[in-house]
Amino acid sequence: MKDIREHKRVIDTITGPTERRVLKWLALRMPAWMNPDILTGIGVAGSLIIFFGYWLCVYHPSFLWLASFGFIVNWFGDSLDGTLARVRKIERPLYGFFIDHTVDAVNEAMVFLGLGLSPYVRFDLAALALIGYLMLSVLVYIRTCVRGEFVISYVGLGPTEARLIAIGANSLIFFVGNPSISLFRFTATVYDWIVGAVIVLLFVIFIVTLIKHARELASLDQAGPPSV
Repeated sequence: MKDIREHKRVIDTITGPTERRVLKWLALRMPAWMNPDILTGIGVAGSLIIFFGYWLCVYHPSFLWLASFGFIVNWFGDSLDGTLARVRKIERPLYGFFIDHTVDAVNEAMVFLGLGLSPYVRFDLAALALIGYLMLSVLVYIRTCVRGEFVISYVGLGPTEARLIAIGANSLIFFVGNPSISLFRFTATVYDWIVGAVIVLLFVIFIVTLIKHARELASLDQAGPPSV
């Protein structure tokens, strides 16, 4: 097992290069009293805003904008906490890894449960999406412990891209509504189809990644420990 304090971050996403520059720019301009723990708390506040934004859509679709604002707040806190720690050289590898990713599970639950309580997505589909996201997260954490690589991007997509997709879906539904569409003999709303596509993507990535790395680890075990 690898030492978690020495793991390598691998984030190869579409928005990655631009996002890293923006995050560093923000970190360098944060006030002295701001610290990674406060930013983590801001990220949690963002997930709560998302939850209530989606839930309140039962009263009016304008609350979709509140949910989208929550994604921005969540991105700010969740993405900037680690960057601030690295810029100020105050990293706490064990504590940071533990807190960041346990809190991520809470954030993910808030997002998908809120979506399932909205009038736009069936609760069972939202729950399946949450299961797929959590399964992929577990795979990331296990790979970090076994291989020492923290990889949270697949086919150019990562958490930031997921937030952008959600904001785009919210905007689409607000402007065009959520009509039912029949496809492959199934009838579902537009947002149900979007979430369904996300579910398929999550499970395909999980299965393909699981098989790929299981084979790699089996080969390493067969090769035995490196000779001294």
